[in-house]
Amino acid sequence: MLYHLLYPLHTTFSVFNVFRYITFRTIYAGLTAMLICFFLAPWVIRKLRQLQVGQYIQADCPADHQKKAGTPTMGGALILFSITVSTVLWTNLNMYVWIVLGCTLAFGGIGFMDDYLKLMKKQNLGFSAKTKFVFQVLVALATGALVYTTPEFSAKIAVPFFKNFQPNLGWGYIPFAVLVIVGASNAVNLTDGLDGLAIGPVIIASATYMLFAYAGGNTKIANYLQIPYVAGVGEITVFCSAVAGAGMGFLWFNAYPAQMFMGDTGSLSLGAALGSAAVITKQEVLLVIVGGLFVIEALSVIFQVGFFKMTHGKRIFRMAPLHHHFELKGWEEPKVCVRFWIIAIILALISLSTLKLR
Repeated sequence: MLYHLLYPLHTTFSVFNVFRYITFRTIYAGLTAMLICFFLAPWVIRKLRQLQVGQYIQADCPADHQKKAGTPTMGGALILFSITVSTVLWTNLNMYVWIVLGCTLAFGGIGFMDDYLKLMKKQNLGFSAKTKFVFQVLVALATGALVYTTPEFSAKIAVPFFKNFQPNLGWGYIPFAVLVIVGASNAVNLTDGLDGLAIGPVIIASATYMLFAYAGGNTKIANYLQIPYVAGVGEITVFCSAVAGAGMGFLWFNAYPAQMFMGDTGSLSLGAALGSAAVITKQEVLLVIVGGLFVIEALSVIFQVGFFKMTHGKRIFRMAPLHHHFELKGWEEPKVCVRFWIIAIILALISLSTLKLR
């Protein structure tokens, strides 16, 4: 919005020329989202307490988690508000921005309804797994179809380490996009089990995709790095910055001991934001590395459930997702979070290195 309102004035007032630079708008998008989240959070926490929107803790969770019962949840709505306002203010609102923002908000709506149902039932039962999955697939299908039908968008996928191997999926790109978006959304959701555990890697991953978007939207940089160039995708840099900024503002209140949880409203939408950004920037496969921590957490659940059924009651981990396994081994919650954040940073650096390892 500011781009459209103020940049045209640069012919009269040269100071407004700064709005043409994605780097300038990226910095202030992140700061805007962070400040909105930071200053509104205390009011949101008070309102959630007044409305008795508190977290329900399952009986089979580690014993230390029972003290968290009643902590205000659904804070993801604040994250979404911050991202939306900042994105609308600082981006050149093109088709890609609307697609990724729409996907993020739609998944946030699914998460909000799931959280609301849990609140009404006073237990950890929202949508059934099947219902939630169907809604996610429908939104992801719409997102994939919009991306696929966008003029000049390529259905080729970039494979890390292989510059000349870019298979064209054709219409198959749509279900591939669904897999990426739904997978990312649920993986972040499974990771959100400790104070600050999920939002930290989300900040790291969104900052990484901020760099991918900037490179992919610049013809010279994209040609130099031999990565897919997508006209207009540079504006996703601003969106990713808003996600990272909102995450930092939220983390201030979500760090141990958390004053507020994001709920499914936040975890499902943030995962979808990363997945849709990966699709639009043509760095879909790299999300497996960038969001490797989320992948590990999701796989720990899949392996645990599968092994439990195959062996009629035996377990691989003490508890899944994986962060609970380390809790039960005696690691303090802050230690689990910080060590997982370190892993997320390492994976992000490895993913960035693939831009040159081709």
